[in-house]
Amino acid sequence: MAVHLHEEDLPEGVLAPGPVAVDTETMGLVTHRDRLCVVQISDGGSDEHLVRFRVDSDFAAPNLKSVLADPQRVKLFHFARFDLAAIEYYLGVMATPVFCTKIASKLVRTYTDRHGLKELVRELLGKEISKQQQSSDWGAAELTEPQCEYAASDVRYLHGLQAILSERLSREGRTATAQACFDFLPTRARLDIAGWADRDIFSHE
Repeated sequence: MAVHLHEEDLPEGVLAPGPVAVDTETMGLVTHRDRLCVVQISDGGSDEHLVRFRVDSDFAAPNLKSVLADPQRVKLFHFARFDLAAIEYYLGVMATPVFCTKIASKLVRTYTDRHGLKELVRELLGKEISKQQQSSDWGAAELTEPQCEYAASDVRYLHGLQAILSERLSREGRTATAQACFDFLPTRARLDIAGWADRDIFSHE
């Protein structure tokens, strides 16, 4: 298992065909204000790839964009809504089609209100991941080893989670509902970018 750190773009040909797990690290939670710093990606094999963007980046990244925009590759996220917005706002591509493990968890793990990645990995895969670096400075001139390991762990287990959650969605007859939610995520992300992040436009108010 190896974590590879790249500057400004993903090297060509480092990912196997098929679904890819994707996550982002930003300077904060406000997409317009808090720039994209890192995109981490994994094909489900033994390696994770981190693409770091400098403060003055033009976010060209043609190889990374090609993978993210590939309609033949499912992109696996945990809380895809945020990552899709960051990726489109800074990289200019919508990373679809999507499978979101957080949405899938909420649809099938109705016996709990704990749907964070750490809880999912612990319950479904029997692994422990650390969230200690979650609030660290991702815009620093150099990323630390703990930061790189944290970023890698956010994509390392998504393929395994997808397999289990897909089986449970099928078992509970909720696959179509989940897919409809996944299909709506690009619109939800664009609503966030456009200023409706805190407003439920489907509510009566």
